[in-house]
Amino acid sequence: MKRHRLLGLAAAALLLGACGAPAAPEAHGDTSGAAKKPNIVFVLTDDLATNLVPYMPHVKELQKDGTTFTDYFVTDSLCCPSRSSILTGKYPHNTGVFTNNGDDGGYGAYNRGGNERDCYGPALHQAGYRTGFMGKYLNGYLPADRHGTGKPYVPPGWDEWDVAGNGYPEFGYSLNENGKVVPYGHEPEDYLTDVVSKKATSFIDSSAAAGKPFVLELATFAPHGPATPAPRDAGAFPGLKAPRTPAYDKPSDPAPAWQRGLKPLSGDEQRTIDQKFAKRARSVQAVDDMIGRLRDELKAKGLADDTYFVFSSDNGFHMGEHRLRPGKQTAYDTDIRVPLVVAGPGVAAGREVTRQASNIDLSPTFQDLAGATPGGTADGTSLAPLLHGEKVTGWRQAVLIEHHRPASRKDDPDAAPDDSGNPPSYEAVRTTDALWVEYADGEREYYDVAHDPDQLHNRAASLPKSQQDALHKTLTELQKCEGAEACAKAARVED
Repeated sequence: MKRHRLLGLAAAALLLGACGAPAAPEAHGDTSGAAKKPNIVFVLTDDLATNLVPYMPHVKELQKDGTTFTDYFVTDSLCCPSRSSILTGKYPHNTGVFTNNGDDGGYGAYNRGGNERDCYGPALHQAGYRTGFMGKYLNGYLPADRHGTGKPYVPPGWDEWDVAGNGYPEFGYSLNENGKVVPYGHEPEDYLTDVVSKKATSFIDSSAAAGKPFVLELATFAPHGPATPAPRDAGAFPGLKAPRTPAYDKPSDPAPAWQRGLKPLSGDEQRTIDQKFAKRARSVQAVDDMIGRLRDELKAKGLADDTYFVFSSDNGFHMGEHRLRPGKQTAYDTDIRVPLVVAGPGVAAGREVTRQASNIDLSPTFQDLAGATPGGTADGTSLAPLLHGEKVTGWRQAVLIEHHRPASRKDDPDAAPDDSGNPPSYEAVRTTDALWVEYADGEREYYDVAHDPDQLHNRAASLPKSQQDALHKTLTELQKCEGAEACAKAARVED
């Protein structure tokens, strides 16, 4: 499989520096260049935790064919803030998107922050790519929104736009199909993931016919609740139960205030958790089918060797861990650590990368791989050197997680039930071997992940002050960083 490097070393440093995503300290690429630009297919799932990957054979095949990032984290374990970071490469404190709705969240906050111009889509479009986006965009976006354009709104920079509003049920939704609202019903052929899959195949075929490179994001609603499976998968995995990890039904010790009132999971609650986990596993079967179908189509069109295929999730999901009822929004690895798998030109097969990666890195990576003129200032760094197995020095030692407790539960599909264990606002850093959390109410959590991977033993109170101060300094510096150079510097943890 030949390797594509589209920028000479000097040009890469210049372009990536302009968007706040500098090249790694060491050279990464074949300076001879390549005339043909690679394609990018990005499958982004909703609420998919790492414990669902074993039930996705095509994703496991992708892991065998490509590289898996074992320490990939999201900037917030909540849909809209995370997706905003993915699209722009920016932390929530720079996108202005901290929740799913209201003044500090949702599609409204995303637009008010001018983030559409900083999205990777317009940058790749400007670089000559055919760009496509299908499925779920951002919380609060509705297919019929007009934004003064006189017709259903399509954000700039996207050549193909097939996006739903409330697509969570997978049936009975509408799509904005390139500026036209099209309703879908409740027949098996209306199942949203399958509809998106067919449109994606058509997009690949038409791009191949046009002889243009393309980038395509397929953002599914699965396995987000209600986790509706395709009719053909409704009977899959009978009797499947949620994993009983060491953290299952066991609170942290000592637990922070927001967890202390949680009672042990009842028998009914455990049965409900098992039922929900099985539904989640069923609902991702169609996503897995789509991945297999698209990879087959790329091979059939002779495009597989020229295409980066990327799989990930916007956040994880806990189901009984730390005695928490099903949900997300915590700083624990169940919620912030998600899959990132990439296969493509020059990407080693069956390899794992243990360097810390974040969803702010995806936009700079896509632009780097495509040789695109950047569309905005990113806080993340291109993962291309790591994907291509190059020696990299000075890599980050910490990622930032920023979470505002949502002020409103109205129209929020992720609103946490009162008894679920819903944390207050917090800021956190996940270092290479630890988790440090600072809550708005003054509480602190610290977990030595190297020796306590399930994050059960809260050592914040016994942590030496010098170490607390160092972690607090790192957190503070990351909270105010802007641009890749400043954020990379802030992500260095003092000894």
